[in-house]
Amino acid sequence: MTDQAKDRVYIFDTTLRDGEQSPGATMTHDEKLEIAELLDEMGVDIIEAGFPIASEGDFRAVSEIAERSKNSVICGLARAQINDIDRCWEAVKHANRPRIHTFIGTSPLHRAIPNLTMDEMADRIHETVTHARNLCDNVQWSPMDATRTEHDYLCRVVEIAIKAGATTINIPDTVGYTAPRESADLIKMLLERVPGADDIIFATHCHNDLGMATANSLAAVEAGARQIECTINGLGERAGNTALEEVVMALKVRGDIMPYETHIDTKKIMHISRRVATVSGFPVQFNKAIVGKNAFAHESGIHQDGMLKNKETFEIMRPEDVGLAGTSLPLGKHSGRAALRAKLKDLGVDVGDNQLKDIFVRFKDLADRKKEVFDEDILALVTAAMTDGADHLEIVSLKVVCGTGGPAEATLEMEVGGEEKSCVMEGDGPVDATFKAVRALYPNSARLQLYQVNAVTEGTDAQATVSVRLEEDGKIATGQSADTDTVYASAKAYVNALNRLHVRRSKTGTDQKEISYKDVG
Repeated sequence: MTDQAKDRVYIFDTTLRDGEQSPGATMTHDEKLEIAELLDEMGVDIIEAGFPIASEGDFRAVSEIAERSKNSVICGLARAQINDIDRCWEAVKHANRPRIHTFIGTSPLHRAIPNLTMDEMADRIHETVTHARNLCDNVQWSPMDATRTEHDYLCRVVEIAIKAGATTINIPDTVGYTAPRESADLIKMLLERVPGADDIIFATHCHNDLGMATANSLAAVEAGARQIECTINGLGERAGNTALEEVVMALKVRGDIMPYETHIDTKKIMHISRRVATVSGFPVQFNKAIVGKNAFAHESGIHQDGMLKNKETFEIMRPEDVGLAGTSLPLGKHSGRAALRAKLKDLGVDVGDNQLKDIFVRFKDLADRKKEVFDEDILALVTAAMTDGADHLEIVSLKVVCGTGGPAEATLEMEVGGEEKSCVMEGDGPVDATFKAVRALYPNSARLQLYQVNAVTEGTDAQATVSVRLEEDGKIATGQSADTDTVYASAKAYVNALNRLHVRRSKTGTDQKEISYKDVG
């Protein structure tokens, strides 16, 4: 590793692979392509686009991302099996800069899964890494559950992988068990004991089960790791992965004690955070570091007074640094399309003329109903415009009546496959009545896994963003919508999710996982 490279930290994003393994976070093919494009534009060094052998849908997504990528290395994941590695190579080989990432569990618990002895596993590592390197000159190898692997054996297999041609060695804290000091000591130990360690990149992959993923990743960097594996919003299995926005901004803000650089355009962070939250159906908690709604909010009188006098008293970074406008939107019902387009550009959103036309209509309608329109309101309109479209189901009108002490009544008119239908249904509250009306007009067996409402802004006239997650025959779909009428937003979100299930049903479920596999992190 050159002296210059020692100050450079590579960002490896696995939102589309490890992040998508979160139960219910499955993305459509087009959504994966969109997120990959945003990651590429943001300056992510390596995009782990998926697990090609997991399903035909995963293979197609990784292949198309590889063909469309401009700057990032495109990586696919493969188990320590020849057919996995061959399938991975077929998916990534057309990328400008392809990478094969292969792994096997090395801890005592994980060695028992394939029932291999230490020697048998060592032989398999040598065989599979050698095979990967014969196909691709950029090979990453990971000992799954490395932080619970015996140090002597970990050194042995890492050395084997390096000699077989691995150019990056990733050290996963698969179950989120380690602590920062241990994370650093493990990297130091490998750099000191393994022959050839100075000639390759060491990576760190941490999970957040104990809330230490970011700290563990940064500790590993200080010890000599030069690649951080992470996801947007910390998405991932169980408690999630290291959050990209957290480690990137920590390195940017605290360069005084962590003098390492990334090539991430941090002004694009907020936009991609919101898009990932939308397509995954996993909203960002309000007090989430960097990208949470309250991350730059100050309510305490002492804090507000300090901010008015000097923003640095209570802000260690500017909202603009992560792509967040710091003021409310000075637009109203008399504003024109040019002003709206300019504001969207300020918010990091580029839209075509047709999309702008749709968003503008929604904006005018919202401005007639709200006293103040905020940046968050506009971004919610953008999300709604991207979600809605020419679908199998479309709401024509909805009227809900709630009586004191009695059931709610929903009168729904809806187009189903181009045919207009209507019904009246009662339910235990307005949302229950509305969902029952939808099911009456479009019978389905989809089970509601998640119903969540978040206010976009403050006030009684605030838009509500509603997220719905449905499951049907193993297929999972999410829907989201925003409106000042919470019940109407709920109906739209529910219908959006049903439309996605309808599309996946017509495609015979090719986007679903077809094999059972363990993840590398």
